[in-house]
Amino acid sequence: MSIWESIRTALNSIFANKMRSSLTMLGMVIGVCAVVLLVALGQGFQTSITTMFNNLGASALYVSTSSDKTLTTVRPLTLDDANALTDKTLAPSIGIVSPTINKGVTVQNGNNSANVPATGILPVITQIKTYNIDMGRFITDQDVANRASVVVLGWQTEQDLFAGQSPVGQSVRVSGQKYQVIGTIQKLGGMTGDGYILMPLSTMQSKLVGGTNVQSIAVKAVSPDQVDNAIAEITSILNARHFIRPGASSDFTIRDMRETLSSMQSTLAAFSLFMGAVGAISLIVGGIGIMNIMLVSVTERTREIGIRKAIGAKRRDILLQFLIEAAALSLTGGLVGLALAVAGAMAMGHIQLGTTTIVPEISASIVIIALGVSIGTGLLSGTYPAFRAAQLDPIESLRHE
Repeated sequence: MSIWESIRTALNSIFANKMRSSLTMLGMVIGVCAVVLLVALGQGFQTSITTMFNNLGASALYVSTSSDKTLTTVRPLTLDDANALTDKTLAPSIGIVSPTINKGVTVQNGNNSANVPATGILPVITQIKTYNIDMGRFITDQDVANRASVVVLGWQTEQDLFAGQSPVGQSVRVSGQKYQVIGTIQKLGGMTGDGYILMPLSTMQSKLVGGTNVQSIAVKAVSPDQVDNAIAEITSILNARHFIRPGASSDFTIRDMRETLSSMQSTLAAFSLFMGAVGAISLIVGGIGIMNIMLVSVTERTREIGIRKAIGAKRRDILLQFLIEAAALSLTGGLVGLALAVAGAMAMGHIQLGTTTIVPEISASIVIIALGVSIGTGLLSGTYPAFRAAQLDPIESLRHE
């Protein structure tokens, strides 16, 4: 018997029992759909987190005052500390230094108001973090020099205060003081969210917080391979400025975004693997269902198998027919499950998890793996029933009622 004849016979058998075949495929449909959707969500979450870290500067360093309660003396970071890090003779590995100040404020536009973090920044921050302008312009060196009363709005703050209207050129009140909106930032998402405002560092110091202290200093090395040297230089300079004795704990911390991103990616990879394993359980259940139905089919068709053997069918023909039936059932179920997963991902569009936006990602590798696993599961599940059918004695089979 040719391979095409075996395929035709197998398909005729499947279509002869449409309801049973459909119910058999259901487990595979659910399994493939679950695997694809769960892995797609995991990959989408991983992409969202990676994008967030890239926006923060994937190889950036963030220096902040230590929160270690065991330290007897903690000196706050100042603008002079930040300026010291720009000295090329002491810090040749440091390329960009950008101090920032943060303070929670209330921003008002008429009857609309929002409680958001305000960040005082220098224009050079855009060389470390991603701030894509949506409308208007960003803060300039002239704004900093003039201590200009201007602000740039994050996407969510723009929506809360202006509800779709253009805010550029209009005024808002920040903690009761009047500021002009000069620009807005595109939606970034991520765990940090889009509810914030930016203003010149000098303006924030003179009008909102006073003094010369800063909350953090963002640093970027001259090249990615100089990050470790930059950390050593920051530690050396600030320890000297803060009078930290050799061997004593520093009163500041340096957050290396590379380590944070690597740790987060490892966690997310394990999370994606776990989600895929959960979906794989459904595939196993679907495979068991196929095996069960194929065993029932062998029992029901014992006489048919005997007749086919009596007229010349070989063991391999019977084996091939039942394997094709199992593979066809699992492949069809896999295709339906894949179609449902794609439709589900498109229907979701995006999922908002706090301030993090997750967009399910169905890649070609997921599709190939899901279909390959579904076919493999079907073949494995159909092997024993097919072998059992091929081993039936034709005389005994013909006597079967």
